[in-house]
Amino acid sequence: MGGTKVIFDAGTGIRSLGNWMLKKGARDATILLSHTHWDHINGFPFFKPAFEADCSFNIRAGHLSGRLIQEVLAEQMTAPYFPVPIEIMQAKFTFQDFTAGDEFDLGTNVHVRTAALNHPGGATAYRLEHGGKSMCYVTDTEHLPGKPDENVLRLIEGADLVIYDCSYEDAEFPSKVGWGHSTWQEGIRLCTAANVKQLAIFHHDPDHEDDKMEEIECKAKDMWEGAFVARENVRLML
Repeated sequence: MGGTKVIFDAGTGIRSLGNWMLKKGARDATILLSHTHWDHINGFPFFKPAFEADCSFNIRAGHLSGRLIQEVLAEQMTAPYFPVPIEIMQAKFTFQDFTAGDEFDLGTNVHVRTAALNHPGGATAYRLEHGGKSMCYVTDTEHLPGKPDENVLRLIEGADLVIYDCSYEDAEFPSKVGWGHSTWQEGIRLCTAANVKQLAIFHHDPDHEDDKMEEIECKAKDMWEGAFVARENVRLML
């Protein structure tokens, strides 16, 4: 966005992204972490650009209280969890902790707004704005049925794209209360209330296989044409 490369979270997908970056000669990026549960950071030790001395990365997190993001990422790369310590990585790193709700700029032309989310241990949502366009990354979060999350509504108002935690369907949700996730129906309710242009249905339940996701996409489009299911390697122009 605006010439600034931004990576959201560092799950398993960051491995293939890193390979693509090296192939394309991309040597720097900002990594914005929603939180540090393992499914959102366990790809970091396999991110090849992090081992290249001519690469540089700014890593930011806003959910930790009394901890530093540098310490947390380093901890997962220690025995008995991982055999290679973070010190082996040769890239230039800067680590910045903030408090969810803060705003900051990336470079000179990308503005970032953040919001706290309802998730065990906390999580942070992001809104990136540049050149009159905006996109939001909102995961992991649990809604309260019948009570839209005002933090989320304020953050996503008028956005061109919202990537939202749609782990479940409304019918599945009662058995998942306390797990820290939401539904695709709630994503649509939030996006239509906030005049969002497009919703990417994201953070799929691992038990939802391809045929289930195709069914969800059909039902979502029947409910609101602006919704679609996120897939690997999808490219979108805002």
